[in-house]
Amino acid sequence: MSDDKITLHGVFMEVMQLGVLLTGASGVGKSELALELLNRGHHLIADDAPEFGLSPSAVIEGRCPQLLRDFLEVRGLGVINVRAMFGEMAVKSRAELNVILQLQAMSGESLARVDRLHASRDTVVVLGKEVPRIRLPVAPGRNMATLVETALRSYRLMLGGYDAVADFSRRQQSSLTG
Repeated sequence: MSDDKITLHGVFMEVMQLGVLLTGASGVGKSELALELLNRGHHLIADDAPEFGLSPSAVIEGRCPQLLRDFLEVRGLGVINVRAMFGEMAVKSRAELNVILQLQAMSGESLARVDRLHASRDTVVVLGKEVPRIRLPVAPGRNMATLVETALRSYRLMLGGYDAVADFSRRQQSSLTG
């Protein structure tokens, strides 16, 4: 990693071989979501203050400051040692930052106004590089771990050139003209 570093607030994990930074307001559920993702076999890199820098190959790489390594703070449970609780494989020392997932608390009314066809995607500049960001609405009753895994599967398909909305629109248009 280069000397240029930045610390970003969030939980940095490897989920389905992608480096994912979970961000959002304090209390939105980042740590609880990380705990559920750990239960599903994904990996913690850093809680609260992951450090990012450019690798020699110019990719953004994130790691955990030594002081915080292995620990996750979960409201109501306190600080837990992920390595001691879940085993060696639950923690990784570093990963490339591939996607930022921003958790946004929403009421039922505001959730009803979310675009149902298109994901809320944009990019964020980190260390001079654009990083894809997906905004995920958080509301009672939503299975956030399943939504994260689905968002990342959809992101991988998009990288491969597949667009579900375009596919759906073609089918719909075909049924109307067919």
